[in-house]
Amino acid sequence: MDVEKECALLGTLFQSIVTDLKGSSPVWEDFVSKGTKLHSLLKSTTVAVSAFVESIQKIADVATNTKGKFS
Repeated sequence: MDVEKECALLGTLFQSIVTDLKGSSPVWEDFVSKGTKLHSLLKSTTVAVSAFVESIQKIADVATNTKGKFS
């Protein structure tokens, strides 16, 4: 008799979990969508920062190669 009650409780628990997961689908879709957007923006930021650092390096190279005179 106890086994039957436990099986019934497990079945009810399983149904409850499935119902909760079905209801949370839009939340997960939103999470994945926002995560994809974040990935894209971070990738763009990385490219922009890399280009900025390259331009600073060019300025540093020009400054290193200048032949200034001291009077």
